[in-house]
Amino acid sequence: MKKFIEETSNYLKKKGFESPEVGIILGTGLGQLLKHVEIIKEVSYNHIPNFPTATVEFHKGKLIYGTLEGKKVIVMQGRFHLYEGYTLQDVTYPVRIMKHLGITTLLISNASGAINLDYKKGELMLIEDHINLQGGSPLAFKGVEHLGERFVDMSAPYDATLNTHFESIALKNNIKLHKGVYVSVVGPQLETRAEYKMLKIMGADAVGMSTVPEIIVANHLKLKVAAVSVLTDECDPENLKPIDITEIIEMATKAEPDMITLFKELIKKIA
Repeated sequence: MKKFIEETSNYLKKKGFESPEVGIILGTGLGQLLKHVEIIKEVSYNHIPNFPTATVEFHKGKLIYGTLEGKKVIVMQGRFHLYEGYTLQDVTYPVRIMKHLGITTLLISNASGAINLDYKKGELMLIEDHINLQGGSPLAFKGVEHLGERFVDMSAPYDATLNTHFESIALKNNIKLHKGVYVSVVGPQLETRAEYKMLKIMGADAVGMSTVPEIIVANHLKLKVAAVSVLTDECDPENLKPIDITEIIEMATKAEPDMITLFKELIKKIA
């Protein structure tokens, strides 16, 4: 993998991706942040050596380099998922590339379902901890010790300082920001009533199909990382209705302005 990382990084450096400070992964329906980025370069995933290609219809497929609030950023417009047929190493490969290019902080957004019924669709949740139900680890491959420590501590995977900043920004801007535990499943099917009940018993506040692999690799690479979920639906097993993907996208779009405020104001605070 080291050879692939060098090859991909060298390609992007030649394209002008120089000394980024912050990496951003945009989740489902959360692309409007790019309107606030002064774009310097953008490259389609399918042009980048060794890069996966986004196959989900509402995920774009571009790596974007530019400035946001005075900081050099790399933005993933579209992410990768296990349910697309990729491996966990594929899903997290872009995090390794962003680190190799120079980022020290990684910010992640996603769309998820609210298992905690005190949380409502259209609201945001700051991830404090997570449960990995994706059936594997992005660190479980031969030679991982050449890229970082094999046995990565996960007692505090989300940076406490970044999370404190997010909370203070939310308070200052009257943004409702819950805190909770995110559980990541494989998908792409949604959960049954029994599965929602199980996840609630396990201690999850929200469920989605992404983010946790990237968080694990970010910790492997010793990046400061934080993640925010947009709650796009309410997962009440006693009143479960068929999921409307169009409504999920609409809920993500509704919450997007608050997400943009959180990300922009946080990036201002990053030294």
